[in-house]
Amino acid sequence: QVHFVESGGGLVQPGGSLRLSCAGSGFSFSDAIMTWYRQAPGKAREWVATVAPGGATFYVDAVKGRFTGSRDNVKNTTYLQMNSLKPEDSAMYYCQEFGSATWGQGTQVTVSS
Repeated sequence: QVHFVESGGGLVQPGGSLRLSCAGSGFSFSDAIMTWYRQAPGKAREWVATVAPGGATFYVDAVKGRFTGSRDNVKNTTYLQMNSLKPEDSAMYYCQEFGSATWGQGTQVTVSS
């Protein structure tokens, strides 16, 4: 059974940093295209970043230069390092194997002074 467990969210001031983690299980993690999404209240879920099996990364324009995705295929975990956070980054963050029908519980990120 496929599972995703996100962690690392919290309350941070504008300009601060957080590192999100996502542990995956029930599938071949090392072959998986891992993706990060976020959903703010009243808004649709949006794609944030992709970490390819070989480590290549892709980002939505709004986070380029501030967020960095990575993965540890031994730990079956993908990470999202978020720097220079802005209030508009506040959302529930989720990770997923690209194309999966399963979602984790997400981790809440709140950027506020």
